[in-house]
Amino acid sequence: MECPQCGTTVQVSDHFCEECGNPLVTGGSPPTSTGGCAKCGAGKEAIDEEGYCSSCGFRNQTRERDHLEITLLPDLGGVTDRGFRHHQNEDHLALQKVEGKNAEILVVCDGVSSSQSPELAAKAAAEAACAALTTAIQNGISPEAAIKQAIASALEAVCAVAYTQGLDADPPSTTIVAAIVIERTATIGWLGDSRAYWISANGSRQLTRDDSWLEEMVASGQMTAAEAQKSDKAHAITRWLGADAADNCEPSLINFNIPGAGYLLLCTDGLWNYAPEVEQMELLVQKIASTEVMEVARYLVEFARNSGGHDNITVAVLRR
Repeated sequence: MECPQCGTTVQVSDHFCEECGNPLVTGGSPPTSTGGCAKCGAGKEAIDEEGYCSSCGFRNQTRERDHLEITLLPDLGGVTDRGFRHHQNEDHLALQKVEGKNAEILVVCDGVSSSQSPELAAKAAAEAACAALTTAIQNGISPEAAIKQAIASALEAVCAVAYTQGLDADPPSTTIVAAIVIERTATIGWLGDSRAYWISANGSRQLTRDDSWLEEMVASGQMTAAEAQKSDKAHAITRWLGADAADNCEPSLINFNIPGAGYLLLCTDGLWNYAPEVEQMELLVQKIASTEVMEVARYLVEFARNSGGHDNITVAVLRR
């Protein structure tokens, strides 16, 4: 059986979905308890530090990283959310305003689920990249060189995440997309399939190109996009940050001159998989009447959750 709310596999005997708490029987309501498990009614002594019930395994508490919002400035903010299907949030984001340099920094990372400790890889990469970008801009280093230094720092941080060799899982790994915006120029670097968009009523565009099997097949002329999309390898990434890819971590770079009013939007595939075309992303942003960046970010995250929330979702937004 699958939960009708989030699609998680459930047992016939379950009364509630362990992921989203949705009742699985008509008229169901969680058993009452005083500080214990909301699913089986076990006492509070059965709940461990992360909120899991030792009797039935239900998670009773939301972990801090399951849903995180960062409001740095009225024009700069972001949201990351676990979604419904993953047991933890393996995305992370970091934002920074560089005082005295009229610069903003946005970093979004998506931990690779098939690797060990993807949530730690994403967090380490995002924070290391943001710190390196801040230092580089403060020291007057060019945005292009700053992005390359930041990716190198992020790689070093990911490779420092402890893991066990020999397990049937790759070393800690993550995608990354990072942007420096100085006045009206955005310099963006990336590895993997986390994306950057420019969204404006006067013309929107996808600024990054996915490092994916599908894109490689299309670029090489071996398949059309429609043909490649049918393969189960379509969304497999071909570049990432991790110890097993350390010799292939030179980021792709783009400089984008911001033409007018609009939003620079960085996101993971937990969002764009539900709106893969730039026109779809533009329509979504246009649907939110507010120009507040946090309202835009929250709306896009909620759209992905309402569309199924099959992956972690992260959105960072800068208004210009």
